[in-house]
Amino acid sequence: MNAIRVCSGFAAMTSIAVVTEPAHAPRQQAPTYELYAIRYGTLSDFPVRGLVAGADTSRRMDAALTIWLARGNGRVVLVDAGFYRDKLMQRWKPVDYITPAEAVKKVGVVPEEITDIIISHVHWDHADGADLFPNARVWIQKDEYQHHIGPAGEARDRAIDDDVARMFLSLSRKGKVQQVNGDSTEIIPGITVFTGGKHTFASQYVTIRTGAGTAVVASDNLYLYENLDGRRPIAQTLDSLSNLRAQDRMKRLASSLRLIVPGHDPAVFTRFATPGKGVARIQ
Repeated sequence: MNAIRVCSGFAAMTSIAVVTEPAHAPRQQAPTYELYAIRYGTLSDFPVRGLVAGADTSRRMDAALTIWLARGNGRVVLVDAGFYRDKLMQRWKPVDYITPAEAVKKVGVVPEEITDIIISHVHWDHADGADLFPNARVWIQKDEYQHHIGPAGEARDRAIDDDVARMFLSLSRKGKVQQVNGDSTEIIPGITVFTGGKHTFASQYVTIRTGAGTAVVASDNLYLYENLDGRRPIAQTLDSLSNLRAQDRMKRLASSLRLIVPGHDPAVFTRFATPGKGVARIQ
């Protein structure tokens, strides 16, 4: 949502093994995942004009703070990691808050079981919690990382919080950060990232194969269902037309419109009411 800043220096290298199969080898079925939206708090009375371009300035809503979890194929993958640092708590004063590390326990997962975290963008409420999950590899767009984080872990602009930037550098030095080189990249079998939403310099969104079809976890490239239904760009974007093109692309990528999941809409938890109590199974 709002910005602060992020960190620097991902040295990530991917090795590709080429395997030759016999011509008669059966095709392996694409892996699928259980996908959940998990609410970890609320920003009360948030101005809708900060989410939907051109919205009535008097409108307010309770914006959901959400992370997403995909489980399957031997992986437990988070899309975004929320936030937990005290200065952010004091600044934003979320209600009904639990830490992202506690939130994943709602689906029977402990933080140590998270294998991967896909960071959609560097803003505080999506990236700050990445170090809560000690065994996870963190995936972020190379251009997003290098644009926002300097070589000493300094925040290069106000989109990223200083502490978040330093945290990313620390994770990078431990070999835990993987920089993704561009659009339409399958980073994990059945999970592909896309750029072009332009919420930040190189924000990304994610498609995940589920038993119900291909779902799109839009994160802040699509704040609310209202953006999609009215074809209205998000209020905080570097390029409104690019954001609308990304929304159109999400419609093509998803198996159905139902499976496009916005970043801060509390309606996600009524449209997908099961299992409840702040958890929505996307199916």
